Amino acid sequence: ARHLAVAEGWRADRQCCADVALATARSLELLLLKPRRFMNLNGLSVASAAEIYNLHPEDIYLVHDDLDKALGKVAIKLGGSARGHNGVRSCISALHSNEMTRLRVGIGRP
Repeated sequence: ARHLAVAEGWRADRQCCADVALATARSLELLLLKPRRFMNLNGLSVASAAEIYNLHPEDIYLVHDDLDKALGKVAIKLGGSARGHNGVRSCISALHSNEMTRLRVGIGRP
């Protein structure tokens, strides 16, 4: 949000139980979403936003932490399993699809 100059533009959206910000990058309209639910229920917020904003699973990029990646390392992948991540599992369940692109951000092990 900061990089897209919309960090001050977050607003609460009660319909999806999340904070949302709208941005534009390279002529693309982006919806940034920060669910306000517990991690294992955040798929409900993502699915609500997808319905409200007419998004398909393949339009969605999930950004989530990954214990198995070193701190600061990033990987991107399309689809696949939740790999034990409850937030990703919740999104797959709520959207009835695993076709979201995932941006996995390494947090390392304690």
